[in-house]
Amino acid sequence: MCTPGKIDIVPIAPENIEGFHTALDVVARERKYLTWLEAPPFPEMRSFVLGMIDKGNPQFVALDKVRVVGWCDITRHSRPTQSHRGSLGMGIIPAYRGNRLGQGLMEAALNAATDVGLIRIELFVHADNSRAIALYERVGFRREGIERRGTLIDGRFIDSIRMALMLDERG
Repeated sequence: MCTPGKIDIVPIAPENIEGFHTALDVVARERKYLTWLEAPPFPEMRSFVLGMIDKGNPQFVALDKVRVVGWCDITRHSRPTQSHRGSLGMGIIPAYRGNRLGQGLMEAALNAATDVGLIRIELFVHADNSRAIALYERVGFRREGIERRGTLIDGRFIDSIRMALMLDERG
């Protein structure tokens, strides 16, 4: 665990895209927490982030000076009948875990989601990721079901837990 200086949690900006891509790649290559095994190609990532900004979807990064060390984003569903819903994704590079940075990122994204009118935030988490599950439950997510063998990494199946938070029911 790193003892970093002041970490700023800010909405993502175009100048953060390269750092976000790098951080996502670091976490993905751990082959433990994400369904990505590596970051998508940079042009695809750039298009995703610029689209998130353009649509007003919540996306925050944690910056140690200018280095992106974590992120949390909520992608609004595109169908009109589901536009009250968003899917949460997040990650923190290894040296910065264990400092409540994840909770700070998530709170920023959830507050922004409320501001843009989202009601339901959902996610999938690997069933063996107890630290993430504890974080999600601490901020109010509830388990809704299990997707058995939801992910296959290196020949090993991992169950996925579906969780959701109703923003209009938060205390």
